Amino acid sequence: MDVTTAILTRRSEHLLLDPAPDDDEFTYLLRVAAAAPDHGLLRPWRWVLLRGDDREALGACLAEEAQEDRRAQVAAKARRAPLLASLVFTPIREHKVPSWEQLAATSGMAHTLMLLLHARGYGSIWRTGAQAQSPRVHGLLGLEEGEECLGWLYIGTPDPTVTRRRRELYDVSGRLTTLSSRQRSDAMAM
Repeated sequence: MDVTTAILTRRSEHLLLDPAPDDDEFTYLLRVAAAAPDHGLLRPWRWVLLRGDDREALGACLAEEAQEDRRAQVAAKARRAPLLASLVFTPIREHKVPSWEQLAATSGMAHTLMLLLHARGYGSIWRTGAQAQSPRVHGLLGLEEGEECLGWLYIGTPDPTVTRRRRELYDVSGRLTTLSSRQRSDAMAM
């Protein structure tokens, strides 16, 4: 699959089945995704993979903070995919590359990984929320001081019975200017 096709056909998949990439395949895809732009080559991120009983532990952790009548529903969220990849942002503080740029590099790597997964026939969906900031979740994932959980990439095989449409190209002309067109418009305003 070429890059353009991957971008235009990738969708957030809500129903993910087995199989998911095993640890070796995930590691390989991550090594490729790590080639995404990263000023200073800081790699300010790490992943914590959750499968099987690890997903159950996350679900129980999430349920502990939920309202009592919603605990089972919240716990079940961790079973929505065979692999939950927790993205941990590990910014290097007091570095010449500002934190926002390190976060941008982390985001670029994560999106690249999603495209690579799609090109291999896997599906994924990015999930986050207030629970990613939970001290209990941080403890379960082993986050250290200064690290942040950015959420979870749910990964598996897309439901083969679902029909997917190719993305339409958007009109971006209103979001594009050139310096010379700005100068002309400023001169006409005077």
